[in-house]
Amino acid sequence: MEAIRKQASRFREQVARQQQAVFKQFGGGGFGASDTIITDEAELKQHQKLEKLYISTRTAKHFQRDIVRGVEGYIVTGSKQVEIGTKLSEDSKKYGSENTCTSGNTLSKAALSFGRARAQMEKERGNLLKALGTQVTEPLRAMVMGAPLEDARHLAQRYDRLRQEVESQTIEVSKRQARVREMPVYHENIMKLEAAENKLQDLKSNMSTLGQEAASAMANIEVQQQRLTLQRLIAMVEAERTYHQQVLQILEQLESEMISERQRIEAPNVADNMPPPPPYEEVNGVYASQTQSESTDSMGYFLGEVMYPYNGESDTELNLSVGDYVVVRKVTNSGWAEGECKGKAGWFPFAYIERREHVLASKIAEVF
Repeated sequence: MEAIRKQASRFREQVARQQQAVFKQFGGGGFGASDTIITDEAELKQHQKLEKLYISTRTAKHFQRDIVRGVEGYIVTGSKQVEIGTKLSEDSKKYGSENTCTSGNTLSKAALSFGRARAQMEKERGNLLKALGTQVTEPLRAMVMGAPLEDARHLAQRYDRLRQEVESQTIEVSKRQARVREMPVYHENIMKLEAAENKLQDLKSNMSTLGQEAASAMANIEVQQQRLTLQRLIAMVEAERTYHQQVLQILEQLESEMISERQRIEAPNVADNMPPPPPYEEVNGVYASQTQSESTDSMGYFLGEVMYPYNGESDTELNLSVGDYVVVRKVTNSGWAEGECKGKAGWFPFAYIERREHVLASKIAEVF
């Protein structure tokens, strides 16, 4: 009889182990690298919700960490580029201030302009790197390493361990129920079954409470992660945009200065070999009649576009910028032309403009 009881006990243990294996296989994997069983529908939903939250917050944490690492690498590389650019600007300004050519100081001016512009660009890049560090990496790093996230994750892991205890206790209750059914006369077995069932109920109650607490904490963390990450990405984009806008303005100004200098160099050197322009009766008034020796062509009034800049040497001469339009009223055989630009009349070298037959109405308005 004793041998039969021992054999039956071994069979029950074998069945319990097989049942546990089946539960682990079909009960679903847990977020804490554990396999758990399904107790009831409400608990299952709670478990699935917490599992999704755990996965979501973990993914967001990794994404935030990737952003921090990427921005930190960008800052390190950018800092080295700032050092190189600053050295280039210093060398350019040094050349511009210490070197002059016998044919003029055009290159020196260009070097100074380039050096100043480069220094401004590197300053803007430094501001960008500083903004990325304070507005992007520091808040995200604080979120990744902060206590709220770790506390919420610990709650979820405690819930997972408690769920495993419920699993083990459920198997224990099943085993004791089987023993009571086989040997109902043993009062000790009944007492142990009641104790096991009471313990199981306590574990389930604690698990439900802890699951709700963990789910609430994880949900709050998920919201914070989503909001903070989006805000930091927007801050990064805004910092980049501001930087590129400032650099664009610096480059446009530099380009304008260099093009103006190049146009001055390439302008026809005719004014130096020309006689003085005919006089005006009054500055910016109606020009005087020409002397008998001064002859003019008969081209009549027409519009001309300024191709080269010209700075007048007297009050009776016009200052012209490239792209301006001039109403040409008179052209002398000596190479001077008389006309009006931007409400001011005066003389200028005719070779500095080109005649235009068709001009936009907006450009004509600028002449007057």
